[in-house]
Amino acid sequence: MSATSFDAPPETRFVEMIFPEQANHYGTLFGGNALNLMGKAAFVAATRRARQPIVMATSDKIEFHVPVKVGDLVELTARVVRVGRSSMTVVVDVVSEALISGARQLAVRGSFEMVAVDKAGRPTPIQVSSPTTTTQETIS
Repeated sequence: MSATSFDAPPETRFVEMIFPEQANHYGTLFGGNALNLMGKAAFVAATRRARQPIVMATSDKIEFHVPVKVGDLVELTARVVRVGRSSMTVVVDVVSEALISGARQLAVRGSFEMVAVDKAGRPTPIQVSSPTTTTQETIS
């Protein structure tokens, strides 16, 4: 049986249950743990787009809208919104969901600059994914 090739999805989604060890002393998701989850989502989305080694260069404008309580689910959605020569901008949304009521709300949103790197860790051009894709593309 041969492997089937599929194009990378336009979004990367993760779902995570928030447990006490991820919380602060208020019983809500610790900001550092939220950034950790968001960084992973940004990394996977960028790597899927480039299919090259990727590192994070910056995180920008992380907005914490509402606290995420222990016992809530979070759904992270990461989208590549800009592709440059060697860097990409990835926006990550974190939506919290109360499991019993099903109530959902945007909890955190942030932007990450991800860079394709060579074996020496230096920026390298992102491979064009198709003949119609330009080197600089903006996705909305």
